[in-house]
Amino acid sequence: MSILKVELHCHNEFSNFQLGLKETPYDCGISVSEQLEQAHKIGLDAFFITNHNTLDGFSALLEYKENHEKFKNLKVYPAEEITTDTGIHVIAYGLSEIIKSGQALDEVLDEIKSQGAISCAPHPFALSNGLREQAIFCDLIEVFNSNNVDRYSNLRASYFAKNNNMIEVAGSDSHVVSTLGRCVNLIDSENTLDNVLYAMHKRRISIGKTGYVTSKEMIEHAKYKIENSKDDIIKYFQQTHPHLTGLCTFLIRTFESNPNSLMWTAVYKIAVHLTTKLSNKINFKNHDHTILYERNLRAILPMILT
Repeated sequence: MSILKVELHCHNEFSNFQLGLKETPYDCGISVSEQLEQAHKIGLDAFFITNHNTLDGFSALLEYKENHEKFKNLKVYPAEEITTDTGIHVIAYGLSEIIKSGQALDEVLDEIKSQGAISCAPHPFALSNGLREQAIFCDLIEVFNSNNVDRYSNLRASYFAKNNNMIEVAGSDSHVVSTLGRCVNLIDSENTLDNVLYAMHKRRISIGKTGYVTSKEMIEHAKYKIENSKDDIIKYFQQTHPHLTGLCTFLIRTFESNPNSLMWTAVYKIAVHLTTKLSNKINFKNHDHTILYERNLRAILPMILT
């Protein structure tokens, strides 16, 4: 037995076109080769590839790995970040077959169990797509997510996990290559899928390292999504917030003209400040979180600004 350094939440280019009509079609630009190079560089023993609503990407990683000797000791394991019928996300580790998106939570959890896989509640108290208190039905709970830069979401998840004696894990939720391994979990196990899943189930897992995404990395991800999905973003605003379409188009064009401007770092910091206020109200002051899932800007803005 040995202590394995494992990444439990990361995406690559196979996540694209999997999130559904309400999301941008381009989710992640990391190639298979970039992902394996980064995992090798930082010394991971294994990682689960958790693309959205697909197992695609897993076989491509295996094929590339087998053709490059230096990756022989690095293991890649199958997983899926599944979107339920209410837009909530659940991660399944160790699947042999894809679980279709758009099903009720209990159906998803039943399918995970039927495959002998492990369920996890990712970013459970984030401001969108988190299970919140329903995380109790999962085997694991992600108490630290690198993209939860408001920090209150992670804090609430940690409190919830401890109060309910849940198995705690951390996830980088990597969408740019430099964030792979930002969070690392330590698993006391042999480096095979069955042994790793068994160890996770038996609580032989702990959080070894955590860290937040930087403003530069968040802007890098935004640049990728805007470059590839700008027409879809504008179309979404035309359909749902027509009065804001002009502003949306202007901001996209301004960003494209100089994405490296310090102005965008300032904009990011303002956004984090406002999101933090909102998260505090939702997670610790009992404000209604359902308006976030409905994406009702008229209801959300007063909550942010007051």
